[in-house]
Amino acid sequence: MASHIIPWSENKEERLNPTNGICLSSLYDKAFDQGLISFDSSFKVLFSERLSSNVGKEYFDKYFSPIQNKSLAETKKYAINPTFLEWHRDCIFNK
Repeated sequence: MASHIIPWSENKEERLNPTNGICLSSLYDKAFDQGLISFDSSFKVLFSERLSSNVGKEYFDKYFSPIQNKSLAETKKYAINPTFLEWHRDCIFNK
């Protein structure tokens, strides 16, 4: 899925900006939108406190452990805007 880093409802000017998007599966897109995961300035995945509290549970081990310490693949055509990821970490992640 094409995931918007800054949601459409939050910033109309960046709705169609390709640097405001990342490609995630529907599971990770939902977790990203709900602030359960984000990405640091090196594009490495971050887990929220709520998500991290589930380490050892079956669904965490099956779906989230495999992406722990992984980084987003960077695209060649449109680089991810690090300012948008910073916004996501400040405004949505871990809230």
